[in-house]
Amino acid sequence: MEARMDPQGRQAGGGMDPRPHGGGEADAMAGARVLLVEDDVELAEDVRGDLVDRGYDVEVARTGGEGARLAGLASFDLLIVDRMLPEIDGLTLVEQLRETDPTTPVLIISALADVDERVRGLKAGGDDYLTKPFALVELGARVEALLRRPLQTRTTALRVGPLTLDLIDRVARRGERVIDLLPREFKLLEYLMRRPGQLATRAMLLEGVWRYRFIPETNLVDVHIGKLRRKIDEDGQPSLIQVVRGQGFVFRADE
Repeated sequence: MEARMDPQGRQAGGGMDPRPHGGGEADAMAGARVLLVEDDVELAEDVRGDLVDRGYDVEVARTGGEGARLAGLASFDLLIVDRMLPEIDGLTLVEQLRETDPTTPVLIISALADVDERVRGLKAGGDDYLTKPFALVELGARVEALLRRPLQTRTTALRVGPLTLDLIDRVARRGERVIDLLPREFKLLEYLMRRPGQLATRAMLLEGVWRYRFIPETNLVDVHIGKLRRKIDEDGQPSLIQVVRGQGFVFRADE
């Protein structure tokens, strides 16, 4: 376990972490997909909550092994990796990821502040290195800077089975067929396609797609899933979005 930061994002002699008010590049990067690999549960929740408030879509892994698995299943725009992790340490994880993905930016966070350790992190494949304890405002600024890279180095399309989702032109296709989606339907499909084969509960979808910070009693998710299935599925073929009774939904990754 590494040193903790102030959960309120305070620096010595500093104030509270200001939230962005939108506009410009912040709006352009809203919705960017971030994988946070951090075994400190409380710290991970602090960072995740702050990044979600800034408009990012955040997935959390608690071990290096889980981080490697998630990174292999879905595409991300940025990875935040703790230096010391169970199962696979942070530097080994970054080195493994770099073998198949040389472009996705990686921010390493660590309590190891020596120059030699920072150099090791950058040589392993990290694009930036932030030492603990840190303020959330600085983490947010570094995330924004890393995501400010030219668009061609970031994910511009998702392809799972017969479906393609163009994240720039906001167009969905099944084969050659263009699928007309409303903005919320597009976001819902993007959320599922970024997690092929993984269970997405109704609570996860309400938070990740609708940005609810509480879980109301509603059939909103089921209604939108039903409309989405009617648009993307083809007659005589199994639905691409499988219903897991009493749990949620899984986007099929095996077609």
